[in-house]
Amino acid sequence: MLIVTACYTVTSLNDKYASSGAKLGGNEFTFLMCSSMSVFMAASLPFQHIYFSLTWQAFAAVALIAVCKMLEFQMSMIVLRQLSAFDLKAWLGITLFASYTVDVINGARLSALKLLCIAATVLGLFFIAKSGGKKDVDYKSIALPLILYLTSKFGYGLVIKGFSEYASPSMQLLPALVIISLILLPKVSPVKIFKENPKGAFNVVLARIPNTAGMIVENAVISISLASYSFIQPMILVSLFIIGLIRREKYTRPNIIGSVICVAGVISFQIAGIAPHII
Repeated sequence: MLIVTACYTVTSLNDKYASSGAKLGGNEFTFLMCSSMSVFMAASLPFQHIYFSLTWQAFAAVALIAVCKMLEFQMSMIVLRQLSAFDLKAWLGITLFASYTVDVINGARLSALKLLCIAATVLGLFFIAKSGGKKDVDYKSIALPLILYLTSKFGYGLVIKGFSEYASPSMQLLPALVIISLILLPKVSPVKIFKENPKGAFNVVLARIPNTAGMIVENAVISISLASYSFIQPMILVSLFIIGLIRREKYTRPNIIGSVICVAGVISFQIAGIAPHII
């Protein structure tokens, strides 16, 4: 769990750097992400349990994953130019609650405690949005990209889970990344990217190594304990918050209050989910 948290925290911070510090465009960032991760994922396949059935469902899954990932990478570049890595992770907590809503629709028991956690997290997000963090954030300009980003992240989880019978997660994701890379190749010049912005490009590419490693170890955690897996995202959220404090980023008081409430809400939501099984 600690290894996965460390890997994904590094990746989150690097994505923030790529959007605001490296000055990469949306197509450039997406191409570097997809092409480099395709290589690292392909190298990791011998260490994973993979399968792919030659059915329309498997190919549909690849197409849907490609759409989700294209939206995720493109929209994250726009959103991260204004939001911090922590703020984006906090907003990502909405997808956790959306997943719970789907579970309830599918027959899961409605929990008053979980609803309270959702309400608390929404309140925390309100404080974060109201304060704008360490600088003024124009939420009107990033509202649509943020909604599309959250939708793509939620949709990715639905597709992976819904089509797992026909293709393993890696065999859904890898072909999708290759397809996106081929689509964007005519629109970008890899040589030009590395020539004009070598530091930014190499940082994005190298960050896919911990990203891929995190994914492999994450699958190992899932195979051992779903309860442990459920705590990974909250641990990343806490890590980013602590890093922000260590770096003495200039947060306003409402932002700090909202951040603490979000962390407490997401962690409490996870505890509420596993407590009945432990008892």
